[in-house]
Amino acid sequence: MRLEGKTALITGSTSNIGRAIALAFAQEGAHVVVSGRNAQRGGAVVEQIRAAGGRADFVAADLDGSAERSRKLAAEATEVLGGRIDVLVNNAGIFPGDVTAATDEATFDEVYAVNVKAPFFLTAAIAPAMAARGDGAIVNLGSWVARLSVGVGALYASTKGAVETLTRAWAAEYGPSGVRVNAVSPGVIRAPEYDTPAGPGVHPAEVMMRGTPADGSGTPDAVAHAAVYLASDEAAFVHGTVVDVDGGRVSVAVIAG
Repeated sequence: MRLEGKTALITGSTSNIGRAIALAFAQEGAHVVVSGRNAQRGGAVVEQIRAAGGRADFVAADLDGSAERSRKLAAEATEVLGGRIDVLVNNAGIFPGDVTAATDEATFDEVYAVNVKAPFFLTAAIAPAMAARGDGAIVNLGSWVARLSVGVGALYASTKGAVETLTRAWAAEYGPSGVRVNAVSPGVIRAPEYDTPAGPGVHPAEVMMRGTPADGSGTPDAVAHAAVYLASDEAAFVHGTVVDVDGGRVSVAVIAG
C-alpha cells in the first residue's frame, strides 16, 4: 500500500503500459483516474480495479495537443478525485514509425502534439496546484530510442527525447516547491494482447533484445513497478532522473549471438 491515500491521473491508461500502471497504482492503494479515448476499454480497466477492491473512475480524453483539452482533463480528473491530484503519469502517446523522408508535415505535427504538447499543457494545468500544496509527483514516459537510435522512427524518438528533457526542466522548476518529476524509459516491451503472428522464426521484439543482459523483451508490469516506485515516498530523494526499464539495452554493450 505504498500509494495509500493518494490520487492519480494516468493518461493513455486503457491499454498496454498505461493499463498496467493503473492496475499497479490501484493495487498500492491509490484512487486512480483511468483516461483515454476508448470508453469501453477504459470501463473494463475500471471494473478490473474495482473487482480487486481498488478505487478507479474513467474520464474520457482525446489529448490532441491543444491546451484546452489538457486543461479540460485536468479539471475533470481533479473533480472526480475529490479536489486534488497527487500523482500525474504522462503516458499517452502515439508511434507512427517511418523513415524521415516518408514522414509528411501533418504526421509530424500530430506526433509532436500528442507526445509533447499534450503532456506539456497537462503538466502546466496540474503542477502549480501540487506546488501550492508543497507535495506531488509527476512520472513521464520516455523511451529507449531517445538515446539509442534505430533506423526507423526518428520523429517518435525526437518526441521522447523532448519528454526526457522536460522531465529535467520540470524537476528544476517544481522541485523546490516539493513536486518530484521523474521519468521511466521503457525498452522493448511486449503486451501479449497486441502480439500478431510474425510468421516462422523468432518474434522481432526478441531479436532486438538478443545479447542484452535480459536476453528478451519485457512486460508492461515491469514498467508499472518502476512508476509505482517513482510515485511513492520511497523515491522522496529522486528528482529529474530517467529510470531505464529496458533489460540493459541502452547501458550495456550488446553482443549478438
